[in-house]
Amino acid sequence: MNWKSFGRGLGWIGPGSVLLAGLSLASLLGPAAAQAQSNSAAPSTERKTSTPYTGDLSIFDSPGRDRRLHINRVMDMLGIKPGKNVADIGAGSGWFTALAARRVTASGTVYAVDINPEAIQYIDERAKKEHLQNIKTILSPPDDPQIPANCIDAVLLLKTYHEIAHPVALLKNLRSSLKPGAKIGIIDRNGNGENHGVSKDVVVREAAEAGYELRDTQDFVKSDGMDYFLIFTVKGN
Repeated sequence: MNWKSFGRGLGWIGPGSVLLAGLSLASLLGPAAAQAQSNSAAPSTERKTSTPYTGDLSIFDSPGRDRRLHINRVMDMLGIKPGKNVADIGAGSGWFTALAARRVTASGTVYAVDINPEAIQYIDERAKKEHLQNIKTILSPPDDPQIPANCIDAVLLLKTYHEIAHPVALLKNLRSSLKPGAKIGIIDRNGNGENHGVSKDVVVREAAEAGYELRDTQDFVKSDGMDYFLIFTVKGN
């Protein structure tokens, strides 16, 4: 899943207007102000992200995956139980979506969020085939999951975070959907961003910038020691 952000609220000023505005500011405020204006206009650098998988979604349903990832323990730690509302961000094939939907029962809801229309269609068909009526799919923009406000008890980003180009914006936009005390779980592997992994320290730093604090760190989700499981809450909750 390639989470590239969309530009918002951008106006257009012709090149001549920009030049005149720059000259006017320089003449009024002096060289120091002009230099500060130039520095502030410099584009910010984004960390590298991995190329998203675009192949057969069924590979995520490989036999034994639930055991290898200890997914029941993951759900226990996130407080996923009957009656809870869960968000699966970067849902892909809906593998975790379906497991969580059974766990929360008909009294809970699972929101399967993805930017890929093919994934959304795949999950809709899966929910119908598996008779899971408590799944709601959301085809979202890259930097906003667009989940309804104040309804989510737990979130999981499973092997997805390394593909998010603008994670701080995504996590900030997620906050309005969370109930007080909601837990946000991130499972990923250590890497450099473009090798289908991202450093745990990078995730913690970006989450803090978005207003979250780390509550727990685990490494049981895979025996090779490369994977980690982080749990966050909104600061102050």
